[in-house]
Amino acid sequence: MTPPLAPASPTRSGAAEPVGAVSSCAPDGTATATVETLRKRADFLKASRARRQATPGFVLQARRRGDAEPAAGLRVGYTCSKKVGNAVARNRAKRRLREIARALLPCHGHPGWDYVLIGRRDTTATRPFPQLLADLETALDRVHK
Repeated sequence: MTPPLAPASPTRSGAAEPVGAVSSCAPDGTATATVETLRKRADFLKASRARRQATPGFVLQARRRGDAEPAAGLRVGYTCSKKVGNAVARNRAKRRLREIARALLPCHGHPGWDYVLIGRRDTTATRPFPQLLADLETALDRVHK
């Protein structure tokens, strides 16, 4: 027997956010848009053919969405190959990537862009968190120059 689906949790305004979405912040700290998660392989492949910036902790791929795609909001995807390690190591690395994206992309990302964070072997899971945050900020600045 499968368990019943849980309803989407309401936000402060009473409306439910889409699954996989995170509120973004404006300079004054108010929520303005959402950051959605990339789920389709085609979106990851499009991002792989676009701009990329390597950092010590991970690789950032970024692309501006085309005219035929929805231009509102940010989308972000996370991936770690088996080179990163076993399932536990890959999941740990992806959790850390999700957290740095949650902390920085709403403020430093550009609407209408897709971002993919790719974990690196031995460094994504072990690099100090403040350095991962600095890596993402630097990578975003370089990608958007």
